[in-house]
Amino acid sequence: MTRIAPTADGLPAPRRRRNIHPAWWVATVAFVALLAAAGFRAAPGALMVPLNEEFGWSTSVMSLAVSVNLLLYGLTAPFAAALMDRFGVRQVVATALTLVALGAGGSVLMTASWQLLIFWGLLIGLGTGSMALVFAATIANRWFVRRRGLVMGILTAGSATGQLIFLPPVAILAETVGWRYASLVVAAAALLAVPLVWFVMRDYPADRGVLPYGADPGSYEPPAPATGGAARRAFEGLAFAAKTRAFWALAIAFAICGATTNGLIGIHFIPSAHDHGMATATAAGLLAVVGVFDIVGTVASGWLTDKFDPRKLLIIYYAFRGVGLLLLPWLLADTIHPSMVLFVVIYGLDWVATVPPTAALCREIFGERGTIVFGWVFAAHQIGAAIAALGAGIIRDTFGEYTYAWWGGAALCAIAAILSLAIKRARADARKDNSERNLRDSLP
Repeated sequence: MTRIAPTADGLPAPRRRRNIHPAWWVATVAFVALLAAAGFRAAPGALMVPLNEEFGWSTSVMSLAVSVNLLLYGLTAPFAAALMDRFGVRQVVATALTLVALGAGGSVLMTASWQLLIFWGLLIGLGTGSMALVFAATIANRWFVRRRGLVMGILTAGSATGQLIFLPPVAILAETVGWRYASLVVAAAALLAVPLVWFVMRDYPADRGVLPYGADPGSYEPPAPATGGAARRAFEGLAFAAKTRAFWALAIAFAICGATTNGLIGIHFIPSAHDHGMATATAAGLLAVVGVFDIVGTVASGWLTDKFDPRKLLIIYYAFRGVGLLLLPWLLADTIHPSMVLFVVIYGLDWVATVPPTAALCREIFGERGTIVFGWVFAAHQIGAAIAALGAGIIRDTFGEYTYAWWGGAALCAIAAILSLAIKRARADARKDNSERNLRDSLP
């Protein structure tokens, strides 16, 4: 039993209140914003069938619009990281959520397939790309010294939680009352998050009068204010990183990550299951279960990243994913069976578990430029997703099934595991290069 020491006047001393560090409030709002932006990430797979039935648009045409979205989602990321440095986090995130709402809401007016490129591709691609995972990395790196990996895992899971929340209602609405109502739900969710971001989010802990969570008051030095244009900072970060083998190993492996998650499973799992006779709502439910286990897997990956070599974690993650894709053609059927449930659980645990170790390696190798470099690595992730989304659509239209797409993804995962193994030597090279640059910069 805890005893409370008396004060000088003999009365019990009041208990000290343990206030929640502001970093956790900022992280909570960031989670909500990522969750809201994830609404569209769940939408295309559930909307492709009703759009085909209403307009007759082919899988390839719709996959092209999704590919533009995924491409912009990635290529916007490094510039968004620099914009956050230059103009502030809440300004960029509030604008991004508004663009998502405009794209999702405006899509209900579509009458021609080229309009998919405007609403699904341009507006939503720019909006989601302006926050994405560089937003999560910015919050984790600025507001936390301890628990960075865990926070990165939790924020990354925000996208999975969005998939979990939005996918079933989007699929049900699209199948029952129409795809336009489903699009409006996504738009409303994005708009509702804007005021929360604006009133709670701040750029740095100093704006709240505190140090980052876990920072040592005696040794912590706040980062220097960002200077120069956002585009210049983004390209300088790319030029700095592109000289190292570590960057290319991380970027190519993460491109494969995007191809085998957002590009293949995220977009084409529901149409593929539908090809095997499974109801769209049932397939959407399975994809939502992937989101449930993704939350567990990503948070656990963040915790593991704080304790183990991120490189070894990546090797394990890519290997398990490749095995799952290799077996998927034999698992799809018109009903749910135990082997499909096992696939959903394993793939869910592995979905974006790669993000915390990849972000940690970028921070470790590239230092203060790590967030912008991670933006470029994430751009590679989305380039891979865009190529896979379009490629799988073409394979489906050409062969009448997705089997070759799943097997191609499995082969790519084996390549990603090998690249992750090669990062160890590249890390040493990058440290040597960084040390030489710092020495040159210090000379008169």
